[in-house]
Amino acid sequence: MQNQENIITTSEALGESAHHSQSFWSRYIFSTDHKVIAKQFLFSGIFWALTGGAASMIIRLQLGFPTMNLGWLRPVLGKWISDGGKLDPSMYLGLVTMHGAIMMFFVLTAGLSGTFSNLLIPLQIGARDMASGFMNMLSYWFFFAASVVLFSSFFLQTGPAMGGWTVYPPLSAMPQAISGSGMGMSLYLLSFALFVISTLLGSINYITTVINLRTRGMSFNRLPLTIWSFLITAVIGLMSFPVLLSAFLLLFMDRSFGTSFFLSDIYINGQALPNVGGSPILYQHLFWFLGHPEVYIIFLPALGLTSDIIATNSRKPIFGYRAMIASMMAIMFLSFIVWAHHMFVTGMNPFLGSVFMFLTLIIAVPSAVKGFNYITTLWRGNIIFTPAMLFSIGMVSFLFSGGVTGAILGNSALDIQLHDTYFVVAHFHLIMGSASFFGMMAGIYHWFPKMFGRMMNRTLGQIHFWITFAGVYMTFIPMHYLGIAGFPRRYYAFTSYDFTTKFVDMNAFISVAAILTFIAQFIFLYNFIKSIFYGKRASLNPWNSNTLEWTTPLVPGHGNWPGKIPFIYRWPYDYSKPGAEKDFIPQNIPYSQTPSSNFPHENELIKTEEQLITNFVIKEEH
Repeated sequence: MQNQENIITTSEALGESAHHSQSFWSRYIFSTDHKVIAKQFLFSGIFWALTGGAASMIIRLQLGFPTMNLGWLRPVLGKWISDGGKLDPSMYLGLVTMHGAIMMFFVLTAGLSGTFSNLLIPLQIGARDMASGFMNMLSYWFFFAASVVLFSSFFLQTGPAMGGWTVYPPLSAMPQAISGSGMGMSLYLLSFALFVISTLLGSINYITTVINLRTRGMSFNRLPLTIWSFLITAVIGLMSFPVLLSAFLLLFMDRSFGTSFFLSDIYINGQALPNVGGSPILYQHLFWFLGHPEVYIIFLPALGLTSDIIATNSRKPIFGYRAMIASMMAIMFLSFIVWAHHMFVTGMNPFLGSVFMFLTLIIAVPSAVKGFNYITTLWRGNIIFTPAMLFSIGMVSFLFSGGVTGAILGNSALDIQLHDTYFVVAHFHLIMGSASFFGMMAGIYHWFPKMFGRMMNRTLGQIHFWITFAGVYMTFIPMHYLGIAGFPRRYYAFTSYDFTTKFVDMNAFISVAAILTFIAQFIFLYNFIKSIFYGKRASLNPWNSNTLEWTTPLVPGHGNWPGKIPFIYRWPYDYSKPGAEKDFIPQNIPYSQTPSSNFPHENELIKTEEQLITNFVIKEEH
């Protein structure tokens, strides 16, 4: 505690002199202010969401309307659209590859964790900034470099990477295999090496900040669930991303230096390659050791944001605070020992498969705990249906609907039948893609006033939610039926075989629903951009929330609090407390000021408050 107080005192001293003059470049471009870096991640994530979404629209046009003339896309895709207006099959695979990589990593990982960990960790724990502002700045610029490298691969003559977003060898390991296995694949691997460096720099910073820079009174059992989710996410990323980096480095060596980590007994045009001794299954083990924790690197921040938003807009304490923390820790532990459920079709030993099946079904338990706690928090609450609250409730809906299909795929006997079908596509787009996306949207709507000092239009936000919510279900629920019927994923068209032509109309319906859902995102984009400049001016605490970020100025400067950082006296979920004058009590309000609402054990904490203040005054005098 003494070391922590020393750190905070130094931080406060720095904060009081932090408002020095800065040039445009040091303030907005190469900034070390965590709030500016959060906005940089947010704007980059929005750009990538539009790019990845556009790729998915071309995919859905091809799948839903395979006879359509796509010549109007030639100004964008160039030679990949034939003279007859048909999309080249190789480019279709390239779009699938880039869509998956962009949405998984550059939107949902950077857009969620990069944006909201940077924005909220210092503000909610009472810190002037991140532990290392310079490292934080490097984290964004490594991400920006990764973005530039990946985006440039679209403009290669040979096209972007075309091996699927998992880039399994041997296809990805042999430059001569397909046009997208050439320079496009090399840039893909380089981009992800830079992305992993960015993620590791950020994770180290987040962990260090939460552990060392909490303000006085901010014990771990008083942290908001958002901070717990960011902390656990950072730990998962720190332990899992280096494994992905090692897999990509070994793959790059197979491609460029003649090694055989993942290659063996490969024949091209009847001629054997010299590579022997490698195993493509080894790559899958390395990839999915990151791949499944990656699901929770995306998902846990969305759960944390949803926890605060649901409690705030239900005007109720979050139900089962400690159970929520325990469930996230259980998810963190179990996420590292279930990776091989992605590999049931690789010829895995059935006994080993049963072990991973058992562990996979166990991980449903902590997820169910969180879902139950959300519903119990909502039950009989005085619910305020802000756009953020609607997106949070939608996220909980996907948690259940996508989780049910996850239990089905966790059964190895069923997964072997369904693994390469649209059932899997529907499952992970619901539980990971849509749920996490809704969590991110909820976070943007809720903390927009803290980022920009203005309010987003509530009516446009509600319209955005309802179209998106309906569109997601109309897109992915029918895909489950396609999967059960045996429709294979990654196919270029469903008109090649008789058994796949039976559901052409359903495929067209899915494509129309997906396109309408994508168009609805421009309602958000219009609302977002217009509100930055012309939105209604926000109040200091527009949602009557308890957490510490709402005690700062409307748009806090570098250093967050102009004076001393507030003390923390209570947990962040004192909503609608019996006997209280208002239906919320911020964390920085002492128990001595709320005698009518204190529980017996809280009255006993008043002496602790007095001692805390006395110790601080003595320290300041010395």
